[in-house]
Amino acid sequence: MTTVENKGRVVRVGVLGCGNVGAALVKLIEQQAASIEARTGVRLQVVAVAVRNLSRDRDVVLPEGLLTRDAHAVVADPNVDLVVEVIGGIEPARELISTALANGKPVVTANKELLANVGTELFAAADSVGVDLLFEAAVAGGIPVIRALRESLRGEPVSRVMGIINGTTNFILTKMTEEGADYGAALAEAQRLGYAERDPTADVEGFDAGAKAAIIASIAFGAKVVAGDVYHEGISRVSAADIAVAKRLGYVVKLLGIAERDANGEIAVRVHPAMVPNNHPLASVRESYNAVFVEGGAVGSLMFYGRGAGGFPTASAVLGDVIDAAVNLGKGTHGTIGTFAKAHIQPIDETSAEYLLSLDVADKPGVLHAVTGAFARHGVSIRAAEQEGSGAGARLVFITHVAKESDVQATVRELRDLDVVQQVGTILRVIGA
Repeated sequence: MTTVENKGRVVRVGVLGCGNVGAALVKLIEQQAASIEARTGVRLQVVAVAVRNLSRDRDVVLPEGLLTRDAHAVVADPNVDLVVEVIGGIEPARELISTALANGKPVVTANKELLANVGTELFAAADSVGVDLLFEAAVAGGIPVIRALRESLRGEPVSRVMGIINGTTNFILTKMTEEGADYGAALAEAQRLGYAERDPTADVEGFDAGAKAAIIASIAFGAKVVAGDVYHEGISRVSAADIAVAKRLGYVVKLLGIAERDANGEIAVRVHPAMVPNNHPLASVRESYNAVFVEGGAVGSLMFYGRGAGGFPTASAVLGDVIDAAVNLGKGTHGTIGTFAKAHIQPIDETSAEYLLSLDVADKPGVLHAVTGAFARHGVSIRAAEQEGSGAGARLVFITHVAKESDVQATVRELRDLDVVQQVGTILRVIGA
């Protein structure tokens, strides 16, 4: 309901960055301004846009005088009420956001790298001056998972948040699964279509998803989890043969970000490829789409699905935060996250899962006995085993029962030293069985 004190109030917005997301945001504010005002009584007005290069072609037409190279002037300008940061990186974004908050301006950011490293510091700064620091778009583009964790599920005893939170890798794995493409060809297509950067390392090695997983864990569990706490394993070693084996066994390979808290309060946060059963909701998430699966003691299981990247989906999430911050500014209030407890991080070696291991082996008597003996010596129980091919192309494929990571890695080290084992293939964890 529109309040009397809010009716017709103008909130002047300064935008830092005008790439895909920044340009889309400016367009959305222009298109939706009247509707937003009718619903909230607040008129949003973009009054400054800071960019690095004034002469670059942009996807939005901006009025004369709106563009500037001086981002510091924007955050300090008394004529700017609210700041949106979509430039990315840690510096100068941290300094700019800190300055805006110190000047009493709410900030909306899509900067996952910044929040995954110094987010708690910035949240505390926002609370100290009583303004918003909102960041829905930092984790899953247009999917409102952060708002759900912060608000709807705030009283929920969340035990695990697991999801596909990087569209580039999901696109690549979809091509490998559905078309039989190898990793290199699928990556090249992703780059050609603009889903992958020229240097795709942050995406394909799991660092992008790791930053998002750290933010999710912090909000879901109320603990300070930073990017350095996250175990990373990417998809660059996943082969077409690995995909084919998983497919034959009734699984799909996905790069997952997983944040879990056990009964002792230990938090494990990791990113790695995993085999997901075909009947699990995450298995059907294709192309560049994202999905986040939340498990709680009272609510059970929830899934949030949609476009996790792209200018307009991400800008939509940014705009939702801008509206909330603008309304709160008029009321003299803000949405606090609260304080973060010290996180007790569980090392990857202490986590447990089922595992798939494939071995290229010599096709001769005694091989299976030697191989299974290595599993037994480290306490890893085999749930299923099969042989592919024969002669020089013989391969053994094993799926274990739930086992501890350290025991599986010890098994792999011994297997690599066996004369009968020519090569140990990709190790894939089995999730959601």
